[in-house]
Amino acid sequence: MDTMRDRFSPVVTRLLDEDPRVALVLAEVGADRFTEALRRHPDRVVNVGIREQLLVGAASGMALTGLRPVVHTFASFLVERPFEQVKLDLGHQDAGAVLVSAGASFDWPAGGHTHMAPGDVALLDTLDGWTVHVPGHPDEAETLLRHAVAAGDDKVYVRLSLKSNATGRPVHGQRFLTVREGRAGVVVAVGPMLDAALAATEGLDVTVLYATTVRPFDADALRRATATAGTDVVLVEPYLAGTSTAAANDALADVPHRVLGLGVGRAELRRYGQFEEHLAAHGLDARSLRERITRFTAVPSGV
Repeated sequence: MDTMRDRFSPVVTRLLDEDPRVALVLAEVGADRFTEALRRHPDRVVNVGIREQLLVGAASGMALTGLRPVVHTFASFLVERPFEQVKLDLGHQDAGAVLVSAGASFDWPAGGHTHMAPGDVALLDTLDGWTVHVPGHPDEAETLLRHAVAAGDDKVYVRLSLKSNATGRPVHGQRFLTVREGRAGVVVAVGPMLDAALAATEGLDVTVLYATTVRPFDADALRRATATAGTDVVLVEPYLAGTSTAAANDALADVPHRVLGLGVGRAELRRYGQFEEHLAAHGLDARSLRERITRFTAVPSGV
């Protein structure tokens, strides 16, 4: 099966062909995937070299001229390194763009901490007006990419990962999907964490919601689920643990509730190892998730 990033390049190339507003801005990373697109659209495919601040600044300038720029590199170079430009050139100027990342939290452990970005979504949460898509399958990535590019002049972040669920789901670009229903708690699984969350909760009496668009947070879906499953909520996120805890708390502000945020821990793991080792070290494999979810939901509410 192809990866989300494998799907990204042909989709964006088609969008460049179909829509004269679409532009692509790169910073070396992934440029080899767009050789033909550059040949066909030299005025709308720009590689700024390894200058990530310029990457975002150039995209802002394009947006202000009426183009719809798609901006791509590793998450750490797209959100963290040029954060001032994301905040000012895009946010302060109200310029819309589609930021599409690769690398996720630790997709390439051998690249070291410079290529890891578990805090990307939490960092964007400090800014106003961003839509954040976290697909869990290449088919979903294509759908959400198209949603993002078609979203007028909105500011959109699409977080691609090498980790993928076995099958894609019909995603909306807005709402959470109910995948399983129960009466003893709600588990919200984000993007590529769905398969692990389903395996972890097999046989447990919990509702499982699937989130591929996490900002805006679908408060209505969470409230509906807790109306029948109770107000114990577990968030399983593929980035920094607790990133969506505040959003879940806000959604349930008028009812007693408990929230457990599971995700990537803050401790830096310096023995880079392999992807699956990082997943287990952060307690995001199915076995670890089951232990943590079972322990949390077994405690009666209010205790």
